Amino acid sequence: MSKNNLVDPPVTVVISRRVKPGCEAAFEKFMSGITSAAMTFEGHLGTNVFRPSSRENNQYHIILKFDRASNLRVWEESECRKQWLARAESLRLEPATIRVISGLETWFTLPSPKPIIPPPRYKMAAITLLAIFPLIQLVNLIFAPLLELLPLPLLLRSLIVTAIIVLLMTYVVMPRMTKLFSKWLYPKRRCSTLGGFPDLK
Repeated sequence: MSKNNLVDPPVTVVISRRVKPGCEAAFEKFMSGITSAAMTFEGHLGTNVFRPSSRENNQYHIILKFDRASNLRVWEESECRKQWLARAESLRLEPATIRVISGLETWFTLPSPKPIIPPPRYKMAAITLLAIFPLIQLVNLIFAPLLELLPLPLLLRSLIVTAIIVLLMTYVVMPRMTKLFSKWLYPKRRCSTLGGFPDLK
């Protein structure tokens, strides 16, 4: 795993767009085109489109994922994306609502086709503390004695231990903790109203 993952994390973009009545077919063609274009860019991990649940609800929700924030920026600043968005100007009722999720919030992403809405911050803090405290003790117990055998400055040894902890938290510990505490983090009674998303069950 590259050290760049620590400063250039995976990102998820949640986009909400309201479409003019009667423009749904044109918007579907636009979505197909811009999604295909995004797939050609480095780091694109996939796109999910959630369509209106009824005729009265004219809002689309698009979930876009990139492996790194820098690759997302390349896509966002590309001439290709600008041209596609220009085609959709006449189809929308209002500017799109865009939310970028990265860092701590990505630790609490469940593997699900539903829109990604992070839990309250106090819950994220509680689960993070519960996960990171024993992990720090374990990593220090295993790796600290080994690093002391190497002729490395104290600051560099500390950096290596911190990098190990962050990587384990991101790729091993937090995905499992999120599943284990999913009922508390994402109570079902709130799924239909969180963040304004429709109930997609």
